[in-house]
Amino acid sequence: MRLGLLGPAGSDVGALGRAAEFLLNGARVHRAIYLGNDGALDRAVAAWARKLVGDDPSDDAAWRRAADIALEGSAEQIDRFVATERARLRLKSLEALPEQTARTIEMVGDRVAVLIHDKAMLDEEDILAANLLFFGKSEGPLVRKIGARWFVTPGPIGSEGGGIAVIDEESDDVLITIYDSTGKPTQREALTVQRGAKMRVQGTPSQAPPGPEGAGTGGDA
Repeated sequence: MRLGLLGPAGSDVGALGRAAEFLLNGARVHRAIYLGNDGALDRAVAAWARKLVGDDPSDDAAWRRAADIALEGSAEQIDRFVATERARLRLKSLEALPEQTARTIEMVGDRVAVLIHDKAMLDEEDILAANLLFFGKSEGPLVRKIGARWFVTPGPIGSEGGGIAVIDEESDDVLITIYDSTGKPTQREALTVQRGAKMRVQGTPSQAPPGPEGAGTGGDA
């Protein structure tokens, strides 16, 4: 799986939307997780969904649009509807950290990765169990190995040389690439880690559904 990371955006929902679009349509990640805790991802996804399908991007409205197209639509209109709905459903690949904990645990291959908004909230259990620690709150991008663990942040959206990251598993290494707001790669690092770590999964990211009612995270970035 190819995983994308989005740094905190604060109030710049437009920039977050453009970064998310790059990850989905440019970098072609399978999933992307927003490392902010400000609810900006919900607003960005809702705006993107409305741009695609209109004022009601809910699943119920999609069924109504499908019925109308099936009854009266031309072949060209049906093709356009299918393409638009695929794009709308693709927005479900954008996820936020769980609202209450602002952290989650992922397996990157057989490595344990903790994803958290503020690394200051990491506890001893998080650090001892993890091979990789991805965090959002920072002044800029950072990739640093401390002991046996890697600490990584893409930096805030719009920060110099950062804001976006892509994680790939390649043979025995995890490869991370940092991108700036234009989609230009600025840093690439192979994160060599010990294999085979196991732990209990404590939480999973919440999806930001493609509509104005999307799940979100609260607080300030």
